[in-house]
Amino acid sequence: MNQSNLSLPSGCVLRKATSADQWSIRLLVFSAKLDPTQLNWQQFWIIEYNENLIACGQLRNFSGAQELGSLVVVSAWRGRGLGTLLTQHLINTATQPLYLECLGQRLAQFYSRFDFVPISFEDLPQFPKTRGLSTLKGKFRFSQLAKRLLRVPVVFLEYQGQGNS
Repeated sequence: MNQSNLSLPSGCVLRKATSADQWSIRLLVFSAKLDPTQLNWQQFWIIEYNENLIACGQLRNFSGAQELGSLVVVSAWRGRGLGTLLTQHLINTATQPLYLECLGQRLAQFYSRFDFVPISFEDLPQFPKTRGLSTLKGKFRFSQLAKRLLRVPVVFLEYQGQGNS
């Protein structure tokens, strides 16, 4: 996917989150019923319109990997390319191997446009804990349990395109 084809709607701004955004981020993530753990405003990028948060997403840091997570676009702003633009920006910003988890094949298909491919839980990296960072596999363990026991349609994806190391 070529980022040069993407542009923000008039009046929208993409920027790194600040401490003043943390409650708006939490509210948006909770309203979308996404994973409310590890919401660290310092890891978020946001899109705002008239100083109102309309989209957000973060790169969670783990030992040896990053997770693209908490990607939400306010319902009134969906269908305008904001999710696509923000996803591409987060991919371009990533500095380590990139993974994500999502619910269902519809979202997995959305992310496949960006060169994310499904992988099994067993194929997730098991990097040793270092510098106080937990492992990605450890974080995804709860989702794997829900998938097995409760048949929650969790899909684990790995970024296989160009853009991070």
